[in-house]
Order: sequence, then C-alpha cells, then structure tokens
Amino acid sequence: MDSLFNILSAKEFSEPDDAVRLKNYIEQKYGINVGVQIREKDIVLIVKSSSAANSLRLNGPTIKRALGLSKKLSFRING
Repeated sequence: MDSLFNILSAKEFSEPDDAVRLKNYIEQKYGINVGVQIREKDIVLIVKSSSAANSLRLNGPTIKRALGLSKKLSFRING
C-alpha cells in the first residue's frame, strides 16, 4: 500500500493552462484580479465586487471567444 507521501508527491498541483490564460487576459484587458475554479461543466470566476462581476458577465462572450473556451462562465462574488 502506498504511503500518503508517495501519493501526494506524484500529484501535480500546478494551475491548469486555461486558468492561467484567463487570469492573465482579464488582468491585462480589464484590470481586474480574479480567482479561477475550473469545474466539469463551467468555469467559475471569483471576483471581489459585484461591479467587477457585472463587467465581466457583460463581456463573457468576448472573453470566451478570445480564449477559445467552450465551458460556461459563472461568477462568484467573494468580497
């Protein structure tokens, strides 16, 4: 039986490429820092204010098109 150390040392903890691209794009284009959670059916953008969420929600189709994303964008306000 594998030890917990062996299991965790084999696991990759790096951020998915889509998350990094999304964070960088939104920071450069809109000046908003976001957290990204990639789930099975959607991508959750975690923002600090409702105005930031609203701005990104209105530009959601543009963001998806620019980055070639197929999953739905969802928003969570964590302020």
